[in-house]
Amino acid sequence: MATTSPDVVKTSPPGALDRFFKITERGSSVGSEIRGGLVTFFAMSYIIVLNPLIIGTVQDGTGKFLGGGDAPDLAMVAATTALVAGVLSILMGVVANFPLALAAGLGLNAVVAYSIAVLPDMTWADAMGIVVLEGLIILALVLTGFREAVFRAVPVELKTAISVGIGLFIAFIGLFDSGFIRVPASQATPVELGIGGSIGSWPLLIFVVGLLLAIILMVRKTKGAILIAIVTTTVLAILVELVGNLGSQSADNPGGWKLNIPALPDTIVSVPSFTVLGQFSLFGSFGKIGTVAVMLLVFAILLADFFDTMGTMVAVGGEAGLLDEEGNPPKTKQILVVDSIAAAAGGAGGVSSNTSFVESAAGVGDGARTGLASVVTGIAFLLATFLAPLVEMVPFEAATPALVVVGFLMVMQVTGINWKNYEIAIPAFLTMIFMPFTYSITAGIGAGFITFVIIKIAVGKVRLIHPLMWVASVLFLAYFTLGPIKSAIGL
Repeated sequence: MATTSPDVVKTSPPGALDRFFKITERGSSVGSEIRGGLVTFFAMSYIIVLNPLIIGTVQDGTGKFLGGGDAPDLAMVAATTALVAGVLSILMGVVANFPLALAAGLGLNAVVAYSIAVLPDMTWADAMGIVVLEGLIILALVLTGFREAVFRAVPVELKTAISVGIGLFIAFIGLFDSGFIRVPASQATPVELGIGGSIGSWPLLIFVVGLLLAIILMVRKTKGAILIAIVTTTVLAILVELVGNLGSQSADNPGGWKLNIPALPDTIVSVPSFTVLGQFSLFGSFGKIGTVAVMLLVFAILLADFFDTMGTMVAVGGEAGLLDEEGNPPKTKQILVVDSIAAAAGGAGGVSSNTSFVESAAGVGDGARTGLASVVTGIAFLLATFLAPLVEMVPFEAATPALVVVGFLMVMQVTGINWKNYEIAIPAFLTMIFMPFTYSITAGIGAGFITFVIIKIAVGKVRLIHPLMWVASVLFLAYFTLGPIKSAIGL
């Protein structure tokens, strides 16, 4: 009878889930993917609350709120925001197998609300039609290979700078959204530490505790460090609110909670309404503001979508160790296709353009390496349409420490830039600092691209400029001067 050597270890073949998502191949586990997906959800779940406050409280050019009512319906907008984000995040995970989640894009939603929907005679359906149109155009650019070609034309060190810049950007987002840094009441400086230069409130202390806990657990290589920190500080925040009754932050109450008030909900389950789904008019805006004005608005949204995602997938892929030698993630085209579909789907869903969220890096920082994490995030969003009260328990102060920690992890890539070569170091530097200082990934990428081209021209190395870098730089010049262009045509 044949015997098995005691030195031979039997291993079970990977299951269907493992094979489909390549979990073992990427050095991960199902547990790590679930944790990472939940961390990403908690890091970006604020969008369920914030998107309704931006697009749900603004009257369109006819005096109606989103959904066609005479009063805001924030619960409906929140439920639909979560629904669309859930479906698209799952789509990203299944199609592209990349740990990238999607939801209504901040900044883009503000443009739709404050610059498009409010125009005379414009309706919310017209505004969402412009978003759908932009999404269809950007999808066409992906399917023709143009969007991916532009991405591959970017020098690898500039891609590294984009990743580092996003690290600084999300760390700044974490610090600002928590209230740890804020605009001072005196306006004497752009920002200040806490309240009057000190940690003068319980919510700020919660943030500090959460940040230190996440750091300690990460240094000790504890699995699920970031998720543990979020859950622990949420519980602590609930206890603090129960005792102190701090309320929401305002000018009269600077020591309150920044967005969600951490309190035990009266109910866990709520029945969602999705009546805003499908409320868009693809060409309705042309008769209201004219073709030229529509095209300019489409261009403004398109360029932000185009390059924000490029930077985000590089940053997340770099943190996950999934980039090739040229700084490209696997299945680049599939990632861009899903992201482009998301732009149109967000408009068709009536909740503004959806895009890839840089907060996905928080999940990667806690172990996510595959699309299974995105599927988990998506499922969490779908559950949030019914469990909104539970989501609202997590305050900014408990979720944002994850962004600061992950910002550090992403900035570590800065060693991949040759700082002695000014021709690439200066564009890289401008890319990195413009992102947090302008609060825009697109502005940072644009500054780096334009500077790179100008420097190559100045040193007589025009032949080293990829043709698509010329195209992108010209588009950025137009983007940065949209204000004067709009004024010239009376928009």
